[in-house]
Amino acid sequence: MSVFTLGLNHQSAPLDLRGRFAFSVEQLAPTLLRLREQLGQRRAALPEAAMLSTCNRTELYVAGDGEMLRPAVDWLAQVGGVGSGTLMDHAYVREGSAAARHAFRVASGLDSMVLGEPQILGQMKQAVREADQAGTLGTTLHQLFQRSFAVAKEVRSSTEIGAHSISMAAASVRLAAQLFEDLADIRVLFVGAGEMIELVATHFAAKTPRAMAVANRTLERGEKLATHLGAEAIRLADLPARLHEFDAVISCTASTLPLIGLGAVERALKKRRHKPMFMVDLAVPRDIEPEVAQLDDVYLYTVDDLAQLVQSAGEKRQAAVEQAEAIIETGVQSFVHWLGQRHTVPLIQALNQQADAWRQAEIQRARKLLARGEDVDTVLEALSRGLTQKMLHGAMAELHASDGDKRLELAHTVSRLFLRKSPRDPAES
Repeated sequence: MSVFTLGLNHQSAPLDLRGRFAFSVEQLAPTLLRLREQLGQRRAALPEAAMLSTCNRTELYVAGDGEMLRPAVDWLAQVGGVGSGTLMDHAYVREGSAAARHAFRVASGLDSMVLGEPQILGQMKQAVREADQAGTLGTTLHQLFQRSFAVAKEVRSSTEIGAHSISMAAASVRLAAQLFEDLADIRVLFVGAGEMIELVATHFAAKTPRAMAVANRTLERGEKLATHLGAEAIRLADLPARLHEFDAVISCTASTLPLIGLGAVERALKKRRHKPMFMVDLAVPRDIEPEVAQLDDVYLYTVDDLAQLVQSAGEKRQAAVEQAEAIIETGVQSFVHWLGQRHTVPLIQALNQQADAWRQAEIQRARKLLARGEDVDTVLEALSRGLTQKMLHGAMAELHASDGDKRLELAHTVSRLFLRKSPRDPAES
């Protein structure tokens, strides 16, 4: 059984390329089934597969037999509408223990744009649930992810890995504070109603802005968040007509196309008499057309731009990282050991079946002897001798058939298996 991870993230690929490979939660299960069908062609057993897709990364986790990496690369490139070479220029591949190490680091927040951020763990758990419901998870990936969650829990409880970082939500507020003298005087629009928008909105709400509004495709969900914030809920269709009312716009939806275009922002600026607008696009793919950033009175930041604000250093944080890496490495070694044991499972099952067949044959023979009136001790002696001969026959036959170095090596192996002591040199026989 082999395991590999194929992915791209905020460190390896630009935002627009990542946008080509972004999947909503609803798309994960059907996408996994298509992937599994592609990888399972001409293979006796279907591979296991799971997919993690966030604003910062898209990753495939695959476990199975045979050479599956090349087909996985070709399939993912086709899905994103790029060549395999282009994909691999920005993708990374982790195999075996490296795949486990990567999964553990992602779950623990060590591979995140915001070091130690907790949202990724919830996103990984959601990815596992989707793979499980799609029927593509399997024993190996189940073990990999459950161990990932256990390692992440230990990292968060035993280290201060997340104590010295600034969240994306807090970074958005800090950027706005650099543009506006008093955040209590601004009007803020949140586009979307997902977890990230809720986090950002909570941070902005703490600054008590003059007004807040939530625009969402599903009005009911938008109203729920708006009620929680004490904000107004508006229809997404009304966004172009009302965009000029807001000083700050933060957007994060699962839309595959931009929701806020250059023309809409230009018209809004004209109505505002070119009063500055602060805009944050946390979506992948983008919610706001990138050309908007070229407008003189717009300050547009993407999810990658915010990364520069949340990178910080320090001895205390570095010590926490080193401690977390040590915990992760212990987890990796445990998983590799478990995975190695999985390779011997078919052999162990075959040995048990063979031994049971021998036992059944000898019991049947003993019963026949007893039925004919043979002495019990004689029957037991024959039974034990029959079992012993069957168990030793294969090893003895191989020893007699081998010679030279091969016989010496085989003798050591047989001795370890049956004598449980230091092997005797065959030359002494």
